[in-house]
Amino acid sequence: MNCVIFGAGAWGTAMAIHLDRLGHTVTLVPRRLEHALELSSSHENKDYLPGHRLSPSLQIGLEAEPALMDAEIVFLACPSKGLADLLKKIGPSLRQSPSVRIVVSLCKGLDQKTFERPTEVITHAIGNQIIVATLNGPSNAQEVASGKPTALVFAASNQNGQTPETLKEIQAAISGPTLRTYTSDDVAGVEIGGTLKNVYAVGAGLCDGLKLGDNAKAAFLTRALQEMIRLGVTLGGKSETFLGLSGVGDLMATAHGSWSRNRGLGEKCAKDAAKTLSEVSQRRESIEGYYATETLTRLAQNKKINAPILFCLQKILFQGLDPRAGVTALMTRDLKSEA
Repeated sequence: MNCVIFGAGAWGTAMAIHLDRLGHTVTLVPRRLEHALELSSSHENKDYLPGHRLSPSLQIGLEAEPALMDAEIVFLACPSKGLADLLKKIGPSLRQSPSVRIVVSLCKGLDQKTFERPTEVITHAIGNQIIVATLNGPSNAQEVASGKPTALVFAASNQNGQTPETLKEIQAAISGPTLRTYTSDDVAGVEIGGTLKNVYAVGAGLCDGLKLGDNAKAAFLTRALQEMIRLGVTLGGKSETFLGLSGVGDLMATAHGSWSRNRGLGEKCAKDAAKTLSEVSQRRESIEGYYATETLTRLAQNKKINAPILFCLQKILFQGLDPRAGVTALMTRDLKSEA
């Protein structure tokens, strides 16, 4: 199949390498022209995914319109806060393309102003004539690019009666010996899980940085999962989705992986919060959990959802609460049953 990926960060590049390895026609379109020229000349994404050679068959696109000419599957792999701007640029070409069958979001996050999930942002930009899906789950880009076994959830809602069969066809096309996908119709649950896990991975990093021990981290992640389910169900997801790959699976990988930018943010905040947080906006790579914490806190408060861990993390990241004081506040809350 002809696949186009917009966004040449670590995850977009890893997906391009994977699809190219499966024998698809793949075009990777970076956001910046200078980045595209660099990838074309060096055949390596030194900024975001160093150490993985881009094969000669993997094409680097310079503009959206030519890349979309014969595209069948379009992947959007930008930070969630940049999705709306990307769609303003490529939306007209997407809508006019006669060949595009499905647009797949690889984003994890919510729109900071509207609280919309990535697939909602996409649908509002391009209409409902093209199927919009999300691909989510525990996905370390380095491991995917290296061909290490990975399993993800591929979700789309039923649309014009065509979605189930199309989803199965695309599922088969993007799966292979090193990447297995499972389908789901719970788009909300899959996307919300992918957003929430980044927030709680920051908290897991705080546990590591404060050297609280295995007991504390296990307790934190268990209660965080309960909070994920409570938030996720209220926001439209199914409880069982959060016990799958896009929920607890992604949470475990991100909360324990040394590669995780979200976990790393928490770990560094435990040691020097002021310095770490002042550097967030200067980073080349977006830390989704940082932005999602503020967005989800406002959303939870608007909907009156009880989320003490989320609220505590928001105070640490945005209100200057000392991390150890946050731990004490959570540990000394009113006692209750576990359920």
